[in-house]
Amino acid sequence: MSMIFFACVVRVRDGLPLSASTDFHFNQDFLECRKRLKALSSILARYPSRGTAKGRDLSIHFLSSGDIACMAICSSNYSTIMAFCFLEELQWEFAASYDTTSISLASRPYAFLEFDNVIQKVKWHFNCTSGSRVKVNWEKVEEEMKFQPPVELKLEDAELMNGLANGGHAEVHVEVVPTYRMQRVTPLGILSLVLNIMCGALNLIRGVHLAEHSFQEDHEVIGNVIAFFLPFLACVFQCYLYLFYSSTRKVKTFILFFLVCLCNVYLYGLRNVWQIAFHIGVASLSSYQILTRQLMEKQPDYGV
Repeated sequence: MSMIFFACVVRVRDGLPLSASTDFHFNQDFLECRKRLKALSSILARYPSRGTAKGRDLSIHFLSSGDIACMAICSSNYSTIMAFCFLEELQWEFAASYDTTSISLASRPYAFLEFDNVIQKVKWHFNCTSGSRVKVNWEKVEEEMKFQPPVELKLEDAELMNGLANGGHAEVHVEVVPTYRMQRVTPLGILSLVLNIMCGALNLIRGVHLAEHSFQEDHEVIGNVIAFFLPFLACVFQCYLYLFYSSTRKVKTFILFFLVCLCNVYLYGLRNVWQIAFHIGVASLSSYQILTRQLMEKQPDYGV
C-alpha cells in the first residue's frame, strides 16, 4: 500500500526528537527502518536540506530548515514529491506553533508531545485525500526539486552512519516513540468505570433480550435493538479511552457521549425519564473523567 507510515520532528544540531506520530507498527522491516531513521537523525547537519534513504519496501525522507527537520517513513512506491509536500506542510505547521527559542531550550525528548495531533491530521490528509492545496504544493516542490534534487542515500548507509555517530559521540536519545503514561486513576475515575461497565451490561442484556423475543415478530424492533447495542459499545470505548491514551480522545469522547444521549432519547418509552437520566449522567461523568485525566510528564530517558 502506498502511504505515509510514520513522521517525526527532530532538532537538527543534535537529533533530539521533538515530536512524533503515535503509530505502532510491529512489522520487523518497519522497526529496522525506525532504527535507521534514528541513526540518520543524529547527523542530519552533515547533509543538504532534502534527502531520501531508499529501501526495498520502505523509504525515509527528510527535510531540514533552520533548527528543525521533519522526517517520514513511507512505502517505497509512495511519490517522493508527495512525501516532500507532506514534510513541507508539517514543517510549516511546527514553525507556526513553536518559536526558535523554545526549540533551542528543549532539553528532553518529545518536549512538544501535543504536536502529535497535528502530525496525525496532516498525515491523514495526505494518505486519504488529494485536495487542490496538495496539487499547488506538488507543482512548487517539483520545481524546487528540479533545481535542487534531494541527496539520495541507501538504508544500509544509514546503518553505517549509526556507527559513525557513536564513534563521534553523537548521542541518540531515544529508540522509539515514548510510551504514554497517564496520571493515576482516581477514586472518582474508578466509580465512573464501574458505572460504565454496569450501564454497558444493562444495555447488552436488554438488547439481547429484546432481540430474542421480538425479532421475528416485529421488524420495527430492529431500531430498538441497535439503540441498545450502540450504547453498549460506547460504554466499552469510554472505558478504553479513560484507561489508555489516544491523540484524538477529545473528538472520540464527544462522539461517544452524543451517541449515548441520542440512543437513550430514542429509547424513550422502553426506558423512563429517570433511567435515561441515569445513563446520560454516567456518560457525562465518564466523559469528564476522560477529558481531565492527563498524561504524566515524560522524564528524560537518555541513552536508551
